Parts: sequence; C-alpha cells; structure tokens
Amino acid sequence: MLKIAVLISGGGSNLKALIDAAADPDFPAEIACVGSDTDAPGLDHARSAGIPTFVVRPRDSATREEWGAVLAAAIQEHHVGTGPDRGLVVSAGLMRILPPGFVRTFSPHLINTHPALLPEYPGAHAVRDALAAGAARTGVTVHVIDEGVDTGPVLRQAAVDVLPGETEADLHERIKQLERPLLVETVRDIALGRLALPGAA
Repeated sequence: MLKIAVLISGGGSNLKALIDAAADPDFPAEIACVGSDTDAPGLDHARSAGIPTFVVRPRDSATREEWGAVLAAAIQEHHVGTGPDRGLVVSAGLMRILPPGFVRTFSPHLINTHPALLPEYPGAHAVRDALAAGAARTGVTVHVIDEGVDTGPVLRQAAVDVLPGETEADLHERIKQLERPLLVETVRDIALGRLALPGAA
C-alpha cells in the first residue's frame, strides 16, 4: 500500500478526488496526511474523512528553506518520505514554489498537476497564457517536481480543445474536469508499479 501525503492551498478538489478514490478498498494507495500553507478550506475534506491534517505557514519561518524543512518534517512524521517504502508527496493545488531543500528531500517521489501541456505555458498563469497565445489546444500535466518551475519529467497528460470566445474561468474549469481523474489514475499506476518515477531508486 503506497502512503501518500497531499499538499493543498485552496478548496481541495483534487484532494477530494483522491479521498473518494482511496475509499475503495481496492485502491492501492492510502492518504497518510494532508498539509497546507494556510487554513485552506480543502482541509475539511480530509478532516471529514478522518485523515490527519497540518498547517505550516511560511510566515512562521525565517526563510523559505526553513519553511520547507518544517513542512518536510511534518510529512515525515506520518511516515511518508522515510524508509525503504518512501511513499509519494502530491502537490494538489499548493500555490507555492517548494524550496530546493524540500524538493531534494522527496523528489522524484514528489508530483504536481499543472493546467497546461508542459513544456508549454509553465508558471502560475498557464490558462491565461494559453488564451493569450491563441492556443487551439491545452490541457493538464502530471509531472515530477524538480528544482525548476514546472520543468520536471512529465508522467501523464490529457488535452482539451480551446473553444472560441472561452473565458479563462470556463477553460480552467474544463481542465479541472480532466485533472482530477488523471491525478487519480497516475497515483494508482505509481502504486501498482505500472508507472515508474524517473530517477527513483
């Protein structure tokens, strides 16, 4: 059984999809904990499911690296990222760039979802950037987090056509409809050994 830690900053729709999937006894992963950088409303999904939660606020640390170290320790308290079965850390809407020290602690057992077909449109405004570029197609990527910004190895992608006159909010919502099942499928296949994490020992 793969143990996973999920990190969020907002409403936690991807987290909810993982919780719902993990409720199936045949799902090969268990959510060991859910963490956030703020009092995110999505933490309520975890609390309702009886999953341990924690909040590690950057403002409570002197530096980004210190914040990352405290965050890493909170995850490791739940036996994710330690021992021979390292588990998996899933950034599912965490709206902060993780510090290099944190990334080195967990990567490649550290994945993220991004609302574009990487390497196209990296960064915080991927949907807006796709629309501004007049893209006919975009989508969602699940990738390994490395020390760059959305530069880690791509694990899975799903595409969606951009509709004429579509707003950023509407396109982002349609991308989210793809994102949730793609993340669940990716976690399942990592747990079952069907999908290898590049560089994993």
